[in-house]
Amino acid sequence: MPSSPPLLPPGFRFGMATSAYQIEGAAGLDGKGPSIWDTFTARPGTVRHGEDARTAIDHYHRYEEDVTHIAEAGAHDYRFSLSWPRVMPEGGAVNPRGLDFYDRLVDRLLEAGVRPVPTLYHWDLPQALEDAGGWMNRATAHALARYATAVAERLGDRVHDWITMNEMSVHTLYGYALTDHAPARGLGLAALPAAHHQLLAHGLAVQALRAHGAARTGVANQHFPVSPAGGDPADTEAAALFSDLTNWTFSDPVLRGDYPSELIRSATGTAEPRLAEDLELISAPLDFYGVNYYEPTVIEAPREGKDYRGVMEVDIPEGLPFSPVPVAGAERTDFGWAIVPSALTGILRELRDRYPALPPVVVTENGASFHDAAPDARGRVADPRRIAYLDGHLRAVADAVAAGADVRGYYVWSAFDNFEWAAGYDERFGLVHVDRATLRRTRKDSWYWYRDVIAAQPPAPDRAAAPDPPQTTGGPGAPS
Repeated sequence: MPSSPPLLPPGFRFGMATSAYQIEGAAGLDGKGPSIWDTFTARPGTVRHGEDARTAIDHYHRYEEDVTHIAEAGAHDYRFSLSWPRVMPEGGAVNPRGLDFYDRLVDRLLEAGVRPVPTLYHWDLPQALEDAGGWMNRATAHALARYATAVAERLGDRVHDWITMNEMSVHTLYGYALTDHAPARGLGLAALPAAHHQLLAHGLAVQALRAHGAARTGVANQHFPVSPAGGDPADTEAAALFSDLTNWTFSDPVLRGDYPSELIRSATGTAEPRLAEDLELISAPLDFYGVNYYEPTVIEAPREGKDYRGVMEVDIPEGLPFSPVPVAGAERTDFGWAIVPSALTGILRELRDRYPALPPVVVTENGASFHDAAPDARGRVADPRRIAYLDGHLRAVADAVAAGADVRGYYVWSAFDNFEWAAGYDERFGLVHVDRATLRRTRKDSWYWYRDVIAAQPPAPDRAAAPDPPQTTGGPGAPS
């Protein structure tokens, strides 16, 4: 157990994060429509052990208990996502019963003293929209804007902080370029129009949310340092291209108003002058910028005959100009992800240096899967490796702040053990253990550790107001 807690500046926001599809369950209930993940999990061989999220951890029925676990840890914020097919079963007409659930959840959070921070889109596209082309269809971006309007009209009197999109890079790579996630298109580099349309959806959603009184809007992008495996110029070139595709393709348009290279810009499938108009909308200034971080990546130019399987969560197909290699000397989580807290400091500093107009940052996801044992006879779930992981990464955030990065918050992924996409239920990220048979919740040692870390922080003069980033009013590229 760490001897003393990591300390962050007064007013720093501590939170927990989840996503709708991974926890809610209640498939088909109260008018909920099918999503691309319902279709994906129904196909044999797509998810470990053939598991699905029809029940997940039944948060839909147990949300009051779940909010209690979040609130009693002292979390200031709860980042959750809204289920688009619950709110709009076919991607268009609104289902009032779906919005009723989020009404209840938001009210319960506010009663418990927790700030709701909903994400509009965390990968569960309504299947009807996928049938019409999904994110390869520009119309899907406009459909998301209508969805943003519907939820803002219902919840905007109580919800003031919004995240538009989650990890567009992962959704594009795993679901559109490859076949490891829904909708399993396997398009390779031809998937870049899906990236552009998600970015456009982000811009349109920011516009819609602000039109309905949103105080603060942001986006959650996954970021990680990418380094070449060696000094070979071919490795350096491969690493730069990989970083462009997985990092900067999704942040440069938002924070710079353009794509990182002409190659990527031309591959978006959108011609001028419409592309320039889109980028102006996409780069509207944000009130905060969300960073999801899990591990760094080391890349080399492919060597003929070398086996690169198993290095990343998904395997990069042969024929592409980059291949991942293991991070030398790094301890790994039980999901096989390299544990390198200093890389979080590194990416926060890199973002600060790359984007002069970077708004205040919130680490919107960080956490680790360890295959925790079931509660013992005393009801205890010991997870010392998770505590060490979170402690190291919170200290990495503190190091970034000391180096001048404007980081305002940190959300643990995840509040609860949940459905981990194609990995099913084997991977456990939660601060709260969930028994797969009974769905009973049990607080892990890490939950108690996190509670104590939050309690040990220096007090803010005004907790409700002090940490909020100033709302931006300038044009594209204006500093927050």
